[in-house]
Amino acid sequence: MNHKYTNALVNETSPYLLQHAHNPVNWKAWNDETLAEAKQKNKLILISIGYAACHWCHVMEHESFEDSLVAKVMNDNFINIKVDREERPDVDQVYMNAVQLMTGSGGWPLNAVALPDGRPVWGGTYFKKEQWIKTLTQIVDIYNNDPQKLNEYASRLEEGIKSLDIVNLNTNDAKFEQTQINEAIANWSKRFDYQKGGTTNAPKFMMPNNIHFLLRQAYQNNDIELQNYVNNTLTNIAYGGVYDQIGGGFSRYSVDTKWHVPHFEKMLYDNAQLVSLYSDAYLITKNPLYKNVVLETLDFVKRELTHEEGTFYSSLDADSTTPEGKLEEGAFYVWTKKELETLLPEDYNLFADYYNINNYGLWEHGNYVLIRKASNKEIAEKYNLSIDELTNKISHWKTLLLKHREKKDRPRLDDKILTSWNALMIKGYVDAYRVFGDDTFLNSAIKNAEFIITKQLKPDGGLFHNYKEGKSTINGYLEDYAATIEAFLSLYESTFDEKWLNNARNLTNYTFDHFFDDSSKMFFFTSNEDTSLVTRTIEYRDNVIPASNSMMAKSLFKLSHYFDNEAYANTAKIMLNNVLPELSQYPSGFSNWLDLKLNYTQKYYEVAIVGKDAKNKISELNKTYLPNKLLIGSTSENNLPLLKNRYVDDNTLIYVCVNKACKLPVTEVNDAISLIK
Repeated sequence: MNHKYTNALVNETSPYLLQHAHNPVNWKAWNDETLAEAKQKNKLILISIGYAACHWCHVMEHESFEDSLVAKVMNDNFINIKVDREERPDVDQVYMNAVQLMTGSGGWPLNAVALPDGRPVWGGTYFKKEQWIKTLTQIVDIYNNDPQKLNEYASRLEEGIKSLDIVNLNTNDAKFEQTQINEAIANWSKRFDYQKGGTTNAPKFMMPNNIHFLLRQAYQNNDIELQNYVNNTLTNIAYGGVYDQIGGGFSRYSVDTKWHVPHFEKMLYDNAQLVSLYSDAYLITKNPLYKNVVLETLDFVKRELTHEEGTFYSSLDADSTTPEGKLEEGAFYVWTKKELETLLPEDYNLFADYYNINNYGLWEHGNYVLIRKASNKEIAEKYNLSIDELTNKISHWKTLLLKHREKKDRPRLDDKILTSWNALMIKGYVDAYRVFGDDTFLNSAIKNAEFIITKQLKPDGGLFHNYKEGKSTINGYLEDYAATIEAFLSLYESTFDEKWLNNARNLTNYTFDHFFDDSSKMFFFTSNEDTSLVTRTIEYRDNVIPASNSMMAKSLFKLSHYFDNEAYANTAKIMLNNVLPELSQYPSGFSNWLDLKLNYTQKYYEVAIVGKDAKNKISELNKTYLPNKLLIGSTSENNLPLLKNRYVDDNTLIYVCVNKACKLPVTEVNDAISLIK
């Protein structure tokens, strides 16, 4: 291809950065050299942050960054830096906080202007071309004529940013009570949508961790109303257009309240966590809908997001090309009535009823996004079919339409590998294995975990964040450690292979050396070896992905039991206590912390299985939903605190313990379960 322009991004590996390598804007990557150049030339820095699957990022690139007039304004007056937020979540956090402080909201593309020292002075999200040029020109005028004004503003804003993520050490006694959880949910439930599930506003995000906590709370504490709400939410999401009814897998969110029309990008982290969630939901309810969702989503991940090395890609774009050659959001996933009538002549009426090829399922321009309203049982009765007959038809439709869809122009793939997101997918596979017992799921998890300990482990025992074409270039963030530790612990509980337990402990100790904040007893997002940014953030609010600190606290809680480690136990408790004041006001931003809190408000069981048959006993035990326990075990003599002196040659014994105090051992899994229940 003959490119008129080429900038420094041509040397990067991130697909998002490479998409901008031939813009007339003289983009550079975020690194020490670029930041030093800004200081040396005393030029303002323009920081533009996005990601490969972001629709509005592409729109702004096309309207502004491919335009030579815009490029002239940017190149003459700024050092222009393009950032892939998935590669550099640390940079994204700092400037996102700044833009939220300045404007009251944020999103992507995220655009900020900073002084030569990196301190932000202005920011926003998407801008049309004229507005963009006008705004940049105004900022340049102030910088040239009244730089002191910008300097003073930068100092005030810096104070604001630094105060945003401050976590104060809570010196009150750590009291974790069920009533606090009940009050938090009562406050939260005012925003529940009892009709369609989720919360009452649009756009609707699935927020897997929110639902996962509510699922546990509902079933562990026998709250029938909450159980109904959670199941209604899970069913409506699975019926909706946010779930790819033909190919499996989830988009990021729906733009309406009925989970119908998605923003069509598919992210690894959503799919990973939703596999975990629907697996647990199936374990409890045995609802075949949930099982289908898990199996189809894992098929999608295997088919479209998996590299032959067993690593997982980051995302699929929302946009793809229409038959007319136009880039459009959702083009790959939508159907016209005519298309469906041609492809399914015999079954069209049944299909149209099942997937609402009517006003309910209509999107725009005569395109339909498939959405369900009725259960298989209702449809089967209406059309006088057996459930098996209907299921066979659905399976046939999906195969046929998937095959047809594969001929279309595909959405762009972001094929970079991120350690944190891969670890979430390991856990998704392990959870699916735990519930469905399919060995291929466990093998996929182990293959990826082996990749992390062979390719992503640095010589000093830390982790890299990214991997592409054999290269890892970015030092790991707390999210990489938190997600990997949690994934390795779940692998240990499903295999009793101590390698994963020891790796989890070693990575935990590494985070204490490089991320721990002695004053707040929380963990910083960046390592003490990284070049410092405007501020060193502490990520403690749960979002679509749980906060790295809540994940760390949960793992420290478990590791304290495995290794009888008082320091781990105290840190987990202090961390949870630190967020208590904010937790009750804004529970949906603390669902993973609330999940940890359930470990303290009721008995938490250590289940030790020792003997030749230990591994079979795990699978048997896993057939029952028991969220308030950890598993530890061995098929031979073992010195871990909970296993020491417990091995007997010709018997497999199960010990059910609370805080190291154990009941008499039993040999049958059912007896162990009744000791817990």
